[in-house]
Amino acid sequence: MSTSQQKPVIGISIGDLNGIGTELAIKTFSDSRLLEICTPILFASNKLINFYRKSIPDSTFNYQHIKDLSRPFHKQVNLFNCWEEEVAISPGQLTDTGGTYAIKSLIAASEALKDKKIDGLVTAPIHKKNIQSDSFSFTGHTPYLKHFFGMKDVLMLMSSENFRVGLVTEHVPVSEIVKFITRDAIISKLNILKDSLIRDFGIDKPRIAVLGLNPHAGDEGLIGREEEDIIKPAIKDAKHNMLVFGPYSADAFFARNQQQKFDAVLAMYHDQGLIPFKSLSSGEGFNYTAGLPAIRTSPDHGTAFDIAGKNKADNASFLAALYGCLDIVEKRKEFNENHKNPLKKMGSVVLAGAEDERIEEN
Repeated sequence: MSTSQQKPVIGISIGDLNGIGTELAIKTFSDSRLLEICTPILFASNKLINFYRKSIPDSTFNYQHIKDLSRPFHKQVNLFNCWEEEVAISPGQLTDTGGTYAIKSLIAASEALKDKKIDGLVTAPIHKKNIQSDSFSFTGHTPYLKHFFGMKDVLMLMSSENFRVGLVTEHVPVSEIVKFITRDAIISKLNILKDSLIRDFGIDKPRIAVLGLNPHAGDEGLIGREEEDIIKPAIKDAKHNMLVFGPYSADAFFARNQQQKFDAVLAMYHDQGLIPFKSLSSGEGFNYTAGLPAIRTSPDHGTAFDIAGKNKADNASFLAALYGCLDIVEKRKEFNENHKNPLKKMGSVVLAGAEDERIEEN
């Protein structure tokens, strides 16, 4: 563990200054019991935190400033100032400033994650429009983190208890989705999903369902050829090293609660997977970027400008993202320990067996 031998250190990027991200962080860490299981570091500014703290009159939220990320206070909320200048805060408004400083927070937190100054990162919501600039041309956290960590591919994975949905395509216009549904793309996402289920969720032999692209999964080629020409061959290839099934018709699959028979579902596009996920998870799911060398989660919703600054934000999904981050930190630690030196582990098992035999002989 990077900075604490006792508790994971979890970074929080604050999201759009005018959205609900700061309010979610304040409400979440007003519960001091969380400080028993993690050490949070908010990547924001003192003035931003104090601005929103005033809008939550019953809050018991307190924090300490830190300048050295390697020396956080382990029984308090920590604040790492990402900027000192005066910044206009306009709750509920889509402004360039809100996006610019959201990215300052995200970059600082991502660098801390990459440098292992924090053990995991929870990202508060950003808005895809006002984050765009000459230096930041990504459609969201997932493609940015893929680029930042230099990964060939990653997977957007939604999770709520035992219900998980991954996406082949993410923020792609509906008219262009089919261009990104390729055999290689599906196999790549399936491999990332399988590896993450094993390493990050502790499932030894995960079962994965794959949805079709067209209505009725193409009806044997009658309604589109993608299932016959692309998706079925990809599934056949993937069966060589994983338990994968499908393609299933998306409407019937969720209507019959078939997701309960699988450890994860791979959907072809954003709304195909996220509409049923958000409907069935009741606002308590979170987003996880599978395939990164580091751990990043986020709530499964956006900036919610309509309620920003009104003390109306529900932190259930943010809390789920925090717990999910902590769970994955622990699961990945266990996995790494168990696979650190398989020969040594095998030797220990042999020695233990020999010792048992000696005890029985005596």
